[in-house]
Amino acid sequence: MTTTETPTDPHLSPLTAPQVDRLVALALTTCRELGFDLQYEAGALIPAAVLDALDPDAPGPILGLTNLARAIAQEDPDDWPQFVDTHFAELLRRLDEGAPDPPDDPARELIQRLVPRTSLPPHWVADRPDVIPGLLSVPATLHDTTVTMYLDPTDLGLTWSAAEALGLANLRRRADHLELLEEDGVQLARLTGDSFTASRALVLDTVLRETLQLPDLPSAVLAAVPARDLLLIHVIRDLKVLPALGLLLHLTARAHTQAPGPLSPDVHLVTFTTTGHPTWHPATTSTSPTTLALSTQLTTLITSLPAEVR
Repeated sequence: MTTTETPTDPHLSPLTAPQVDRLVALALTTCRELGFDLQYEAGALIPAAVLDALDPDAPGPILGLTNLARAIAQEDPDDWPQFVDTHFAELLRRLDEGAPDPPDDPARELIQRLVPRTSLPPHWVADRPDVIPGLLSVPATLHDTTVTMYLDPTDLGLTWSAAEALGLANLRRRADHLELLEEDGVQLARLTGDSFTASRALVLDTVLRETLQLPDLPSAVLAAVPARDLLLIHVIRDLKVLPALGLLLHLTARAHTQAPGPLSPDVHLVTFTTTGHPTWHPATTSTSPTTLALSTQLTTLITSLPAEVR
């Protein structure tokens, strides 16, 4: 027998309602033991005085549960209490220590990172263009597992363009774990590794040449960055792009709703100039809340493709 339980809390997908209740109870208990009186509201633990509107400036952390819910869904239920204890002890330790010191050597330490625009206050990034629809490219550093982003690189004595150039250069030096997926003759590249794997989409030409070992850049690929530790690619050669798009849409939707660090739910068409500069286009367009159609750019490309390359 197969049963399906529908999540009732959109902030804590993919957990079911009973799992949400258990996670929130465990989180509140752990934080109380650590000395914080918090309450749950809309995917986060918030100081009780703030939530009750008694004191909007009441001290205490605001702790999101979205990524924790996605991570703990992969764990054995018996391990949840220890998982939650460890998570919040480490998180609160980092908050207590404050942000790491600025990098001593930005040329060596800065790494460019993809960040959803909606995850940052609008006035912080109003003058920054999307590099991929809905996503920004931000200089960052990695210390142990702590990522620090520098939305104002002048703090480092650098202009934005100089910091970005350093971050991209270091991003090109990072390695990927490559898995080739094949289904009904359709090939996809699945890249994983760490929380900067999806950011490698910013240096997609390097990924294609070095990780996929393509001697020449293709004219176009399908690419998706559903979560920060996942990059999906299909190299377009023929009309297999159509079943590849269907498979990519499925994998992207699942990862974006279930994996920690969601980035973009969309599949993109990426075209390259002769110098290797990428341009990101939508691969699909919505014709209704439940219906997708091929984008104009992908439709135009398909008319020039052979049925199959042998």
